[in-house]
Amino acid sequence: MRRAVIKAILVTATLCAVVAPARAEIRILASPGGQVGPFLDLFDRVRESGERVVIDGPCLSACTLVLSTVPSERICVTRRAVLGFHAARSIDRRGRMYAEPEASQAVLAAYPPAVRGWISRRGGLTSRLLLLRGRELAAIYPSCR
Repeated sequence: MRRAVIKAILVTATLCAVVAPARAEIRILASPGGQVGPFLDLFDRVRESGERVVIDGPCLSACTLVLSTVPSERICVTRRAVLGFHAARSIDRRGRMYAEPEASQAVLAAYPPAVRGWISRRGGLTSRLLLLRGRELAAIYPSCR
């Protein structure tokens, strides 16, 4: 009898775990960026999932597209968060890097207004990496709880 009760409790607990929605989060610990396409695909899936994004370390280059894709109210930052922005660039078949001004304008326009303003006040998107962190970042995004 006791085994049957324990088994019933385990089955019920397992079923509840499957049925009850989990409050999941995506935690960015360190991302140097990379190709834009995979980041946009990932962040589209995160936006559709309803998950919260915790930026808990460097989120550089293409990683910052999370700001344009996931609603701001679902993004929070820790003390370790750093956002790094630069102009869009491509690499040709010979390995040479070149600027993509139209892509840079599109990316800048897609950022939330507070981020766009911060970037613009620092000269806009150029080849130089702009780092948003600390109090300036905390003024734009809430601290994670």
